[in-house]
Amino acid sequence: MKRFFSDLTKTVFSLVCFVCLTMAGHAADRIRIHHGPYLQNVKETEATFVWMASKPSVGWVELAPDDGSNYYNKERRKYFDTTNGVKNTSLLHVVKVTGLEPGTAYRYRVYATEVLEHKGVEVIYGKTAALDVYTARPPVFRTHDATKPETSFAIINDIHGRTADIPALLNAVHCQQKDMVIFNGDMLTQLRSEEELFSGFMDVSIDLFAKQVPMYYARGNHETRGLFATSFQHYFSPKESHLYYMFRQGPVCFLVLDTGEDKPDTDIEYSGITDYDNYRNEQAEWLKEAVRAPEFRDAKFRIVIAHMPPQPVKGLWHGPQEVLDKFVPILNEAGIDAMLCGHLHRYLHCNPDSQVRFPVVVNAHNTVIDGQTSGDRLQLEIRDTQGTLVDRILLERH
Repeated sequence: MKRFFSDLTKTVFSLVCFVCLTMAGHAADRIRIHHGPYLQNVKETEATFVWMASKPSVGWVELAPDDGSNYYNKERRKYFDTTNGVKNTSLLHVVKVTGLEPGTAYRYRVYATEVLEHKGVEVIYGKTAALDVYTARPPVFRTHDATKPETSFAIINDIHGRTADIPALLNAVHCQQKDMVIFNGDMLTQLRSEEELFSGFMDVSIDLFAKQVPMYYARGNHETRGLFATSFQHYFSPKESHLYYMFRQGPVCFLVLDTGEDKPDTDIEYSGITDYDNYRNEQAEWLKEAVRAPEFRDAKFRIVIAHMPPQPVKGLWHGPQEVLDKFVPILNEAGIDAMLCGHLHRYLHCNPDSQVRFPVVVNAHNTVIDGQTSGDRLQLEIRDTQGTLVDRILLERH
């Protein structure tokens, strides 16, 4: 009899272990929000949300005003990830929401419902994953406002996958309190895979600020390299017409340029796959129109964000020479207050001269630009990973 109960106990224990392991396996296998969400191209009346699910799914964003009401007070409006009226089944989800109010704070929540099977008109759905808004406060962002009296921003570049430098630099300037953070190129040395994109710099950025602080990205020459390089715009400025664009926040209009590669298109390193000379021609035509736009002309300050600088002029490689030849003549006539660049892995402050009639500030790979307007002044402070002040530049409107 004792042996019977001993064997029964073992059997029951084995069954319990099996059930627990099975449940744990199912829990681990459930769909989840794998990366993100993060904000892209926030403007006065629109914002784009990007996130990744762990399984093929349909996705949507719920939006609610940050008005003090409980998130569960009522059903929140849903905005789906769609293409031409059909909900996308994907791991990567992108939703652009329009019709927002300028200078207004919104809460949001992203969802993903697993698609198990799709046959004809029948779709079988699995579980749903979503941001937690029960035990955690939903992320909050604010739309831009051209009438806002002041603005602030932080810029880093040339990180090349040094993940730990991102919080070191951005915490030094209190990035969570900025109106925006700008990546000015070469966050990785190559774009080889989706996972490397997130593990190399985006996951830490999402945790640090990008869920709630708008992030803008000027592509560098290293983001043009690697098998995954042509997928860049799936993740950054995914709903924009181009990787070059303009946006306004308060008294500052930002022109974000895509300066392409640094060597001639025929260079052996590119294996005949690049056409950046023509791309920069196309961009120059866009730039001629952009600097005539009211949002640019009416801005108190006009700032250019571009990875490759046109200075110092001596010894320029092909790509920076193209910037000097094709973009600078247009910018010289447009009343630019400063051009903020990277690429050189060292800090430089180049004063205006006969060829480039505006200051060019080249941020190093281990410094951050902290920008803040105050009335008729725009102050740029350059700090290192320890928060030590490297330089201070004051731009004044007369």
